[in-house]
Amino acid sequence: MLTIGRMSAKVFHIPLIQVTAQFKLHAIVQRTPKPNDDASKDHAGAKIYHSAEDMFSDSLIDVIAITTTPDTHFSFTKSAIEAGKHVIVEKPFVPTSGEAQQLVELSAKTGKLICVYQNRRWDSDFLTVKKLLDEGTLGRCVEFNTHFDRYKPVKPETWKGTLGMDRAGGVIYDLGTHLIDQAYVLFGMPSSVTGIFTNQRNDGQAEPDSVTVLLHYANGGPLVTAKAGVISIETEQLRYWVRGTKGSFKKFHLDVQEDQLKAGKKPGDSGFGVESPESSGTLVVLEGDKPTQSTHKNIGPLTYASLYSGFADAIEHGGSDEVPVKAAEARDVLKIIEAAKESAKSGRTVKL
Repeated sequence: MLTIGRMSAKVFHIPLIQVTAQFKLHAIVQRTPKPNDDASKDHAGAKIYHSAEDMFSDSLIDVIAITTTPDTHFSFTKSAIEAGKHVIVEKPFVPTSGEAQQLVELSAKTGKLICVYQNRRWDSDFLTVKKLLDEGTLGRCVEFNTHFDRYKPVKPETWKGTLGMDRAGGVIYDLGTHLIDQAYVLFGMPSSVTGIFTNQRNDGQAEPDSVTVLLHYANGGPLVTAKAGVISIETEQLRYWVRGTKGSFKKFHLDVQEDQLKAGKKPGDSGFGVESPESSGTLVVLEGDKPTQSTHKNIGPLTYASLYSGFADAIEHGGSDEVPVKAAEARDVLKIIEAAKESAKSGRTVKL
């Protein structure tokens, strides 16, 4: 297996590859090593390429992980598949749903699989919410609020703050992709979308730094509110607030896996993916006609490594139907994002 792109690969992907029994880290593409960031020193057993073009011809590589900026994902994924490789690609998948469809068709034609790294499908709090909904604990869901709010008064200098939305940059493609993908997993495609894009920093930038996206579902489906803001001064940030006909669930705090990976922990380490009891959500259900409140802990984490092991299983045995995050699903999420952008620009709700 080979990774293209360094920081995301170094912090997130390589540790997950290393704990996946079916994969071996074979090579890394790093164009310009730095004294404090040198792949050849960090991974002495891996081959180091200085260009993706050189790497594509390596016949020993079966799978490529693409972790570069989003505007390069389409060309790298296409080249990798044409070189006979399976691909796992960071989110956002590609800049447009049209490009996504091209890759879906190329994958089907060649038999080479694509998995999109929508890792937050394996957040323990999301899996907890999904279980509550699947088991009917909350009844029919009528409102689903999902948040990535933070206090970030200064624009980041990474692609998340410098790459335009036309190239899959900015908050809607960064955090919005996660929020919308989770709603898509739970409820499928909405019937219409309303997007509200703002600049909470009020720093004169043309690109929005905060988004609220409403997903409308017909026939008694829920109203989904997906929100990511940068001026949210709170001691606890709301993550989920879910209301149903039989109860509600409210959860604060983010899943801990990302911070643990940044700190050098790996899946399998003691406590990996496990939140403190103080971060548990609040469940309210009806007992008779009386609302009764209790603390509801997250279910045990499957961890982000499940995405890699699931993709390995799909390659070895299952085929395209078993890919954990299918390219066609990521294409659908991009269609929702495009509708949100159109809505924000026109001031109107957009039908899908």
